[in-house]
Amino acid sequence: MLNSIDPARYLDIINGEKKFLFEKYFALLTEYNARFNLTAITERADVFEKHFLDSVTGETFFPKNANVLEVGSGAGFPSLPLKILREDLSFTLVESTGKKCEFLKVAAKELSLSDVFILNERAETLAHDLKYREKFDICCARAVARLNTLSEYCMPFVKIGGSFIAYKADAGEELDEAENAIRKLGGKVLRVACCTLPNYGVRTLIEIKKVKQTPSLYPRGQGKERKNPL
Repeated sequence: MLNSIDPARYLDIINGEKKFLFEKYFALLTEYNARFNLTAITERADVFEKHFLDSVTGETFFPKNANVLEVGSGAGFPSLPLKILREDLSFTLVESTGKKCEFLKVAAKELSLSDVFILNERAETLAHDLKYREKFDICCARAVARLNTLSEYCMPFVKIGGSFIAYKADAGEELDEAENAIRKLGGKVLRVACCTLPNYGVRTLIEIKKVKQTPSLYPRGQGKERKNPL
């Protein structure tokens, strides 16, 4: 099902009731970026639109009180902007780069965000740990890999009945390409929603429902997810 999202209502929130926290987040991002190489986008207006606004437009895809795992957190997008808006959500952030994990811990503390847990791990390894495998209501990711590869990283974390939420640009080609991977991993595309950011064009949110257990083989590891996608 194709839906549309109006980003204007979220722009009002970012620049209104939550402005103080987003300004503080931007200040932290600016302070740590030179050392930790967090983002190539550094101008305030661009960060607020491309990172903050893009992150929160997916807010309605996250059920109330959902337990969420994010793959490839980087500087915390979409997880930390979503947490600023939705205190009911809990997040486990998986990031393989130690310096980025250090920033995420600082940001969560300075922004007073509770129920945010940071793991310095590789998703393809962590997904085979029974403590995390198929334990989450939602797994989300933004700007990590193409959808077929990303599905293999993310679907193993989602419990049956939960969803994988992928943040993408114009994703028509990727959806067709990932059809086989989604089916093999136990998923089914539930809905696709698009919005247009003022200066960055079309953005797409894809919800993949977990309808059956992911085979224990996946993710395969050793870079096979990228080198030889399903």
